[in-house]
Amino acid sequence: MTPLGAKLRALREERGVTLKEMAKALNVSSAYLSALEHGRRGKPTWFLLQRIIAYFNVIWDEAEELQRLAELSDPKVTIDTGGLPPEATELTNRLQKEIARLTPDDLAFLRNEVIRRSTRREPSA
Repeated sequence: MTPLGAKLRALREERGVTLKEMAKALNVSSAYLSALEHGRRGKPTWFLLQRIIAYFNVIWDEAEELQRLAELSDPKVTIDTGGLPPEATELTNRLQKEIARLTPDDLAFLRNEVIRRSTRREPSA
């Protein structure tokens, strides 16, 4: 499941909406919506994301969160380490091989560490 898929499922459950009801309202198949929730489909188009936001009638902050989650929900990521230190290439290759074996706690730790380390650096002027 992707971050966006988890959020969509939570919104549906909070509002008591079935997958079929939401799919019909958005004019997409329930199979597509299910695949989107489960991460078997990439992030939705901007147009579909806007329809989802309108469907749930969410406020600005929540709409921005859905847009942010959509950007972080591509299940088939490619990382170009060309021009980076060899440690970057090693890290991405190790992660690619081992990610399926990591626990949710391991993944949360790594995610939080990457966020912490990337936000502590001051942007270049």
